[in-house]
Amino acid sequence: MTEIGVLPSQSLRHLIATGAITGAEPITDAQVQPASLDLRLGTVAYRVRASFLAGHGRTVAERLAEFEMHRVDLIDGAVLEKGCVYVIPLMESLSLAPELTAVANAKSSTGRLDLLTRTITDGGTEFDRITPGYKGPLYAEVCPRSFSVLVRPGMRLNQIRFRHGQAVLDDDELAALHAQEPLVSGEAVIAGGLGFSVDLMPETGDLLGYRAKPHTGVIDLDKIGHYPARDFWEELRSTEGQIILDPGAFYILVSREAVTIPPDYAAEMAPYLAMVGEFRVHYAGFFDPGFGHALAAGEGSRGVLEVRCHEAPFVLEHGQVVGRLVYERMTERPETLYGQAIKSNYQGQGLKLAKQFR
Repeated sequence: MTEIGVLPSQSLRHLIATGAITGAEPITDAQVQPASLDLRLGTVAYRVRASFLAGHGRTVAERLAEFEMHRVDLIDGAVLEKGCVYVIPLMESLSLAPELTAVANAKSSTGRLDLLTRTITDGGTEFDRITPGYKGPLYAEVCPRSFSVLVRPGMRLNQIRFRHGQAVLDDDELAALHAQEPLVSGEAVIAGGLGFSVDLMPETGDLLGYRAKPHTGVIDLDKIGHYPARDFWEELRSTEGQIILDPGAFYILVSREAVTIPPDYAAEMAPYLAMVGEFRVHYAGFFDPGFGHALAAGEGSRGVLEVRCHEAPFVLEHGQVVGRLVYERMTERPETLYGQAIKSNYQGQGLKLAKQFR
């Protein structure tokens, strides 16, 4: 392997075929995305006293012995309760070559449910970061923040992306790519990535977004288009171009800009500098090659923002920059792009809740 960049779907299939990625059950084609692999929950969840990292020279299993409170059998389905922390062994394990690293992230629907999901590994000192040449099991730390959820083995809450070297575009390269093929509607704000802002002045109507209700029922993640949105979400309506975020509350908003990910690139959403406000703007951060690219006139797709306010009430205003997209080269173009011949729930999206709601 000589090319530098993010590995596409055909390379992921090669890693599976050669045993670099293995599964307790056979890995399915449905797990392979254009630039990432969906990871599956195993058969047991460990309720733990606190979130943790294994740390140098230690295994997750050793730390579970320290922090485990009780075990939850997932075989017939089980509820992960809001406000609790669980560690779930994943079905997939890795045996990477020394030149390969990986990064994990929550899937889009996971983030939109305020379901904090992070990957941890043996010897790991960071969440969601897999060290070069890692050999060992993978675990998901899952903490439902707004809603209790019903899960089963095989459910896919997070995904992993593999890299050979680093191929992040610097600002000059990003500006050149944007000049060649517009990456964002409107003016491109390029500084440490491609900036995007929040839309609080809808072109039609006055619906700005949604705020999670504090006391709701359980969400079965397998039920698609099942739950009335009004039972779980409060609509936010205004024509003033601003909202006040409440500490501890969770919001679904949308970017003002429509973004495009060309076929030879992938992107990751990064939070904006903490000094601009008391909020976090995302949980799910992967944008696959082809996101927003296959639409008429290349108009792109808008990014849904998963916003949690922290210590103090904060005024969020229309057009305020809240995050940035970091673009990376692929080692080669994926065989299948986002939105083409695969079920892509959020291609061409505007303001949209997770797929479980109607």
